[in-house]
Amino acid sequence: MATNRGLFSRNFKKTFPIAVRGEGCWIIDESGRRFLDASGQAAVVSIGHGVQEIGLAMAEQSSQIAFAHTSQFHTAQAEKLAERLLAIAPPNFRKGGRVYFTSGGSEATETAIKLVCQYHLESGQKNRYRVLSRRQSYHGSTLGAMSVSGNVARRAPYEPLIPDWGHIAPCFCYHCPFEKTFPQCELACADDLQTHLDGGKKEDAAAFILEPVVGATLGAAVPPDGYVSRIAEICRKNGILLIADEIMTGMGRTGKPFAVQHWGIEPDLILVGKGVASGYAPLGAVLVSARVVEAFERGSGAFMHGFTYQAHPVCTAAGNAVLDYLESQKLFDRVAPAGKNLRDALSSLLSHPHVGDVRGLGLLLGVEFVKDKSTREPFPKSENIAEKIRQACLDEHVLTYPTQGCVDGLRGDHILLAPPFTISPEESALIPRALHSALARVFPA
Repeated sequence: MATNRGLFSRNFKKTFPIAVRGEGCWIIDESGRRFLDASGQAAVVSIGHGVQEIGLAMAEQSSQIAFAHTSQFHTAQAEKLAERLLAIAPPNFRKGGRVYFTSGGSEATETAIKLVCQYHLESGQKNRYRVLSRRQSYHGSTLGAMSVSGNVARRAPYEPLIPDWGHIAPCFCYHCPFEKTFPQCELACADDLQTHLDGGKKEDAAAFILEPVVGATLGAAVPPDGYVSRIAEICRKNGILLIADEIMTGMGRTGKPFAVQHWGIEPDLILVGKGVASGYAPLGAVLVSARVVEAFERGSGAFMHGFTYQAHPVCTAAGNAVLDYLESQKLFDRVAPAGKNLRDALSSLLSHPHVGDVRGLGLLLGVEFVKDKSTREPFPKSENIAEKIRQACLDEHVLTYPTQGCVDGLRGDHILLAPPFTISPEESALIPRALHSALARVFPA
């Protein structure tokens, strides 16, 4: 049995096994138990565990120079990775775009908030500072990132510390906040951004941030056709920047390098994290489009912001090695067929009376559990259904990512599935098998 061992645990009422090794889509604990990583450890691991080339690349870099502060030096690894990320980004990033590296997704969100504020200062619009977002969104755990996160439960303990810059309706067809159906809804959830701007101080709005496919908080909710385009159009019309939070959806997770490319959208900023180094090192980034860069180049020339470990040479070496592996093994191309295979396998769950929806894009999939399928009524929060499903799947040696609150911030249970891109059809088949077993245990006949 694992013990605390001095760590400040995420949950003092749980006992956590000790992970000692990773092999492909599997994690092995100290007792030798093997767990299929069906969640990619919170949609982080894309290339699989235990790829030796990544560690070797990091060791090689650290043997040359492990750290150089970005106020004094750039490094070849950071410069190289920046160019490679811009090359696979939408067209407005490829000529004149830049990349600001961080140590993870929350830092990327913090950086983007400051970037848009200073962008407007450099452009002579000093009153623009509010970054708008959607209810039931999540963009990171730091206070700035929490300010633009609309998740009720995650904001609640820190409410006195967090400003409310404005949240609009989520784009969530399964639980439409307007009780409409697509396409008769005419994208009312997108037009809610214009409604918000018209109803408040439009002149102080600086940007709008969204996950193209909403990950943890809504369980892989995919927008209907036209939604992202409408949002981009509203942002342009009102002179505000569009931030695509691709911390979870980026780096191939949905089947394209960036999820916005499914709709041909060119945001002003793209946030990445998680998959950019596949968990081998703490790494995130903000991809900055050419027009935003130009405002800084024409203006002060300096961004008033920085982290000690930004563009860390060992972490960016990991990022380059991961991208090498993604490209050499053609893993981007594997996502769409692997995702279809897994989603087809999960469709058998829909016959269960408490499985309301199976949704997602590529290898970012969600399964929602409801009390009543006909009304889509969620279970009470107190029943803790998502966690019970997670535990029952764990007993089947399959790891899932559970979340509550997708309906109203408190109620609504789902699990997120985001396995490595290397998952085989045989491994995929273990996931619905474990979920069927879990459902039988959580909802005995």
